[in-house]
Amino acid sequence: MWRSVASNALTFLVVAVFLFGGVLLWGQSQYSDDGPLAQPICVQVPRGSNMRRVSDDLVTQGAVTSGVLFRLGADYTDKTDELKAGSYLVPENASMGEIVDIVTRGGASTCGTEVVYRVGINQATVQVRELDPSTGRFSEVAEFDPGADDAPVEYTSVKAKADTRYRVALAEGVTSWQVVTELAQIDVLDGEVADLPPEGSLAPDSYEITPGDTRASVLDRMSRAQEVILERAWVNRAPGLPLDSKEEALVLASIIEKETGVPEERGQVASVFVNRLNQGMRLQTDPTVIYGITKGEGVLGRGLRQSELRGATPYNTYVIAGLPPTPIANPGRASIEAALNPLETNFVFFVADGSGGHAFAATLAEHNDNVARWRQIEAERASQ
Repeated sequence: MWRSVASNALTFLVVAVFLFGGVLLWGQSQYSDDGPLAQPICVQVPRGSNMRRVSDDLVTQGAVTSGVLFRLGADYTDKTDELKAGSYLVPENASMGEIVDIVTRGGASTCGTEVVYRVGINQATVQVRELDPSTGRFSEVAEFDPGADDAPVEYTSVKAKADTRYRVALAEGVTSWQVVTELAQIDVLDGEVADLPPEGSLAPDSYEITPGDTRASVLDRMSRAQEVILERAWVNRAPGLPLDSKEEALVLASIIEKETGVPEERGQVASVFVNRLNQGMRLQTDPTVIYGITKGEGVLGRGLRQSELRGATPYNTYVIAGLPPTPIANPGRASIEAALNPLETNFVFFVADGSGGHAFAATLAEHNDNVARWRQIEAERASQ
């Protein structure tokens, strides 16, 4: 009898072990296999939330089939206590394991509302954007000029949300004065800027910021980024350039930046100025003259006068030989690389061609023809 009972107990134990193993394998499969999401969603993790609330939200949005399995998997992988507040994009068919990794990895939010402070050449704007998870594209909610307009409710309301993202975006060719002036308008930043950063020392790019960051710390990040870009370009520069230092390269890059808005032209524009420097010709470029007048503090807003083109200033390259004493703007990576690796041409002239770009020439006769065509285009536009 006892032998029979022991045999039955052993059989039951074996079956139980197999059943438990089967359930465990099934649970692991459910946790790691593709999930049910047909399209991406945005999952918000408020500050002070927990894995139960997140799992309930995921079940409601159809991202996971079982909140219990989701929490067990998070606990098994020791991630239950690593939940990070934010707003996260969960891709279609994401597994439970992938979603746990997304909401515990941390870092910047990847969806939801974004505020972009744009520092442009002619204007600064604040843009409130919302990401559509189904398309992965941002749609504009509001835009305003912080120096002229009252902040709309779309902006003031998102500032109260913990998962709102913030970025400062610098356009290529902005001046240091413009950057500092616009940073002062950003009400999520703290502190004041004691000294204006040297012209050319800030890298035009997009910078993630967090409410409470100091303006000085943001400028430091921009400066460090420009140092890295300039150093790499200098190390990889072409031989035989008429540039004695990284500082001179930055000056030339800033002129290239202000002379053309056509990316494909940077190498040609760079070649013109390098050829002129090599041949001892004056650079004769209007943007340097303008900088000598404005000191980078705003836009001139009119054409140059003949007296200004003849006036002797350190920045008037119609009068002085060589480069001006400092950069005239903050050049981007492409202009820095063009200055240090220009195209090899025999061009020493260029003028606008009416298309937004320029016509280049190697001789004065060719240049005069290009100038005549440009003046004809100007006259035709003025008569319309």
